[in-house]
Formats: sequence, structure tokens, C-alpha cells
Amino acid sequence: MKDSNKDNNNNAPKFKFNAYWIYGAVFLLLIGFQFFSSGDLASKKISKNEFFEVLNENDIAKIYVINKSVAEIYIKDESLKKAKYQKLINNTFYRKGAPLYEYNFGDQKYFEETVDKLRTENDLDFIYDNKDRTSFLDTFISFLPFIILIAIWLFFMRRMSGGGAGAGGGGQIFSIGKSKAKLFDKDTKVKTTFENVAGLEGAKEEVQEIVDFLKNPDKYTSLGGKIPKGALLVGPPGTGKTLLAKAVAGEAGVPFFSLSGSDFVEMFVGVGASRVRDLFKQAAQKSPSIIFIDEIDAIGRARGKNSMTGGNDERENTLNQLLTEMDGFGTDTNVIVIAATNRADVLDSALMRAGRFDRQIYVDLPNINERKEIFDVHIKPLKLADDVNVEFLAQQTPGFSGADIANMCNESALIAARNGKQSIHHQDFLDAVDRIVGGLEKKNKVITPKEKKVIAFHEAGHATISWMLEHAAPLVKVTIVPRGQSLGAAWYLPAERMIVQTEQMLDEMCATLGGRAAEKIIFNKISTGALSDLEKVTKQARAMVTVYGLNDQVGNITYYDSSGNDSFVKPYSEDTAKTIDGEISKMIEAQYDRALEILEKNKEKLTTLAELLLEKEVIFKDDLEKIFGKRPFEEEVIEKKSKIIEEKEDIAPVAETPEE
Repeated sequence: MKDSNKDNNNNAPKFKFNAYWIYGAVFLLLIGFQFFSSGDLASKKISKNEFFEVLNENDIAKIYVINKSVAEIYIKDESLKKAKYQKLINNTFYRKGAPLYEYNFGDQKYFEETVDKLRTENDLDFIYDNKDRTSFLDTFISFLPFIILIAIWLFFMRRMSGGGAGAGGGGQIFSIGKSKAKLFDKDTKVKTTFENVAGLEGAKEEVQEIVDFLKNPDKYTSLGGKIPKGALLVGPPGTGKTLLAKAVAGEAGVPFFSLSGSDFVEMFVGVGASRVRDLFKQAAQKSPSIIFIDEIDAIGRARGKNSMTGGNDERENTLNQLLTEMDGFGTDTNVIVIAATNRADVLDSALMRAGRFDRQIYVDLPNINERKEIFDVHIKPLKLADDVNVEFLAQQTPGFSGADIANMCNESALIAARNGKQSIHHQDFLDAVDRIVGGLEKKNKVITPKEKKVIAFHEAGHATISWMLEHAAPLVKVTIVPRGQSLGAAWYLPAERMIVQTEQMLDEMCATLGGRAAEKIIFNKISTGALSDLEKVTKQARAMVTVYGLNDQVGNITYYDSSGNDSFVKPYSEDTAKTIDGEISKMIEAQYDRALEILEKNKEKLTTLAELLLEKEVIFKDDLEKIFGKRPFEEEVIEKKSKIIEEKEDIAPVAETPEE
């Protein structure tokens, strides 16, 4: 029988204690106490005439003046049997011994004199007294601000500690110094592997070796080598740093702790350092293991740069603890730290040294071959048409990161669906590029015919100059449809150069100034439409003079400091500054005059191109070939190749006839 009861008790549902039950119970007690401890709900408020009517009938047993403002009227027991009182009792929550009426009399002195006069004249029999009463509700309301402040404090403490509303929630307030890292182990295995990471071959080799360190440590330690303490992934946003870390988590097969640099930072002193200690303690207990800190620059910024914070800055304390845990006394644990950041230049030098982050892996923007691999990954789930050319898309997207390509593929699917297509066509991908780079197409933007003509000649000027110059980027298409903040655009296919020579930069500057030059030649006026062109050209010219040392007057000097320490100080004199400004202006004006000269020679073709642009609104490379023919330098290359072939044929050796 005992066993049976025991089983029943064990199988009975277990109810978890919830702190909100206490809040609800206290609230109900307050309401109930107020309801039953006072006659407020039972008392009917009466007017002056009603009060004196009841008083003259001699039905009042007691009058109590409460807090010198309100009179509580108690009716005699024998008078309560009257019909008008019975009706009121039946329609209210009246209980015996409670006041039946309340009368707000106003001035107390006048009220007392009036009541005494009526009592004397009519020989009335009732009790009159003054009382001061403070209700429980009034007391509660006076303490309500303090109760709200305490409740808010408890709420935020629960949120910061990750506590719930249950019994353990209050205890978790004291766990605020615990690490917030998410643990991925055999029970919560990450499905991302290196197969999901396209491109980034060099970076993949580095992190794959880290995984191999953890899987086969004897392979390296047998030769006397040591497993690296950490690896820092550095690169522009969207290049796949976090994706690489996910792949490491999926491939390593060891416990993987993942968190952000901002997870260490709190408003309480010492919390960040405490979380660092707890994180490395957990990782050491589960070693071999990996810790991944995303956006480490949140806590790893160089110390002492900001004089406003002082030496007791919470972020600096957190960084000091991280430095100690990564390479200090007692750090011979088999724990590898992987971190990612977009801003390696702001990190503390002590964090970057060998022994902490032994490897710095630069994750660069993908080249054309890597972009093709990334496209192959992202188009797998898409329903494509037969005309999609992935190689051309890879060529069309220089400077795109992996995240940009993923966004482009998704945008192309949305565009195709918006147009009611059953599959995604090549043009949908091109429209997605335009949408991402240029912005949303605004066909309903109000543009006058005169403005439209100026825009057409401006864009035709860009296209003409870029077609005529050897080192300018080849044109893909020109449009005068407003998109984003631009009123028109010319799309180019820039070559992916590792180094850029002076002639190449000057040709690009000339092509950029072609729009303003076309306005000057055709209308003999210039407009504000070339603002972005002028900004781009000025930056290029200043970089040529002050950064790359490509100017003869300034010489082989660079005023660029990669550390960024001299951002508020000019590294050159006033005389040099005048020389720099003069050379920048001279360089820009020379390219502007060059653009004017080219467009004057090709004014008829420029006008034909602009009129075609006004008619079609969008023109492509084929349209330019019909107007201008082959690019001049391309014809020279073809002629040189044909001459070389002819010369080879002329000097080709004659086969000798074998002797009989």
C-alpha cells in the first residue's frame, strides 16, 4: 500500500513555485483589505439638501467628521426599516455598522455651526465627533514610488542575470558575473562545415589546421611544437569571418563556446573580468575546447588612448583579465581562442602579440574566382532559368563580399517573384545588382524635359570618355532612370588590379569628369549634378599626392600613417600644404581639359549617344559599339597581334626533303 502511494506521489504532477504568485496574492490582499476594512464602497455620496432632509427627519444616529473634510452618516437601526433606506441597502454593498451616506461639506466651521443650530432648534438626538483616519490604501500609495523602483531594479537584475520568474530567478541575480557564452557540443552540434564556406581558401587552410591541432595533437607535439593559443580573423564586414568560426565549430568535434565581445561589458564594476574568468574556467573543464569571441574590439581596444575614462575603466579591467587568461601563469590548458574583428587597427598591442593571438588570418573580399564559388553555393536553393551566366555575374560584382552576394541572390528571387515569373532569369540578377548598388528605381520622380536632357548628356559624357581611354573601366550600361539618390548612372566593369599605375588613375579621373565636361560643351553651363564626381576625383588626386607619392612636385613622400595616431595633427608644414593643394588642383584641371578636348573631337557621336539615351533611357555596350565602333586601343592590339602572326608565318622553317 505504501509502495502504491509512493508511486502515485511520484507520478503526480510537480508544480513549480512562481514568484508572480506572491505578487498576485499581495495585490488581492490589498484590494480585499481595502474593500472590507472601510465602508467606502457601501456609502452613497449625498448633496447638501439630501443631508439636511435626513437630519431634519431625526434618522441620524452618528455623524463622524473624517479628516476635517468628509462627514460619515450613520442611520439609526429603527430608521433603516424605512423604504428609502431599504432600497439603498439592497442596491449597495452595505454591511451592518457601516455608514450609509457620505457628505463632502466644504468648510468645517460653517458645517459644525449649522449642525449645532439644527440640533438645538429641533431637539435632535445623534452623536457628533471628529476623527483622523489614514486608510491602508493611502499608506500603500505613499510607498508606491519606492515599490516601483524596487520592482524595476529586480526586473533589470533578472534580465541581466538571465533569470526567469520561478524560484531560481531570485538566486540567479547573484549569477551576473557568470559567462554568457553559448556552448555547442555533441548534444547541440553545429551543421555548418568547411564545405559550406566557398572561396577563402587561404583562411580555410589556417583554421582547418587549428581543427587538426585539436583532433591530432600528437602529430605536432611529437616534434616539439606547441598548439597555438589563438587565431584572429580580420577583414571587412560580410567576408565570412563568423561563417568560418561556425565551420570550425561544426568540424572540430570539441566543445565550442561562442559569444560577442559586448557580452562581457556591464554597468557593474568587475562583472566583465568575472565573466572572462568564468568563461575560461568552463572551457578548461571541457578541454580540449574552442572559445570564439565575435567583435572582440568591444573589449580589446588599445588602453590609455582615451584620457576621459581613467585607469579604472571597466573595459580595461576586462581586457586585462583576458590577457592574463590567454597567456599568464597557469594557462597550460588545451583551449584555443578564435576572435573576429573588422577593426584590427584599434586593438591593444598586448592582445595582438605572439603567445596570445599567434595567428592573424586576413579574410579579404573575394576575387572573381572566389565570387563564382560563392554564387554556386547561394544559387543551389534557387530555381534558375537556363540563361543565367554565373561567370558573368562574378565579373559584374567586383568588391562584393559574401554577404552582398547572398543578398543579391535573395533579391533576384524577390524581383522574379514580384514580376510573376516561374524561375529566376539572368536579367533578374542584373536588376538585383542595380537595386543593391544604386538603390530603388524611382520611375515616378518628377523631372523636367530640360533636366532630363542635361542628365542624358552628362551620362553620355562619362560613357564617351571611358570608351575612348585605354585604362578607363569598360562600360556595361548607361541609364537616366533615377535610382536611389542619383538621377542617372553609368555602370562599369572595373579591372581587378593588385597595383594601380599613374596613367590608370589619371584615365579614371578623366572619365569621371566627362559628365561635367559634356555639360560645358553642349550647354556652355555647368550644374550641381557632378557633386559625387568631384568628390571622387578630389579624393583620388589627394591620395595620389599625399598617400601614394605619385606627384613630382611633392616627391616620393607619403603622409599616410596606418596606425591612425596623427588624425588630429598635420604631418607637413603650411608651405607643403599649399604645394599639395596646388598640385591637386593642377591635376584635376588637367584631366578636365583633357576630357573637354576628347568630347570636342567626338561631339557628334556624343550628341547621337545622348539622343539615343533620351529615347531608350537605358543603353548597353552594344549600342556604344554601333556609334563609336571598336575602342581605339583594342584595334591597335588586334593590329599588333595580326602583324605578329604574319611575321611568324614568314619565318616559319621549311621542312627538308629526306634524301633518297
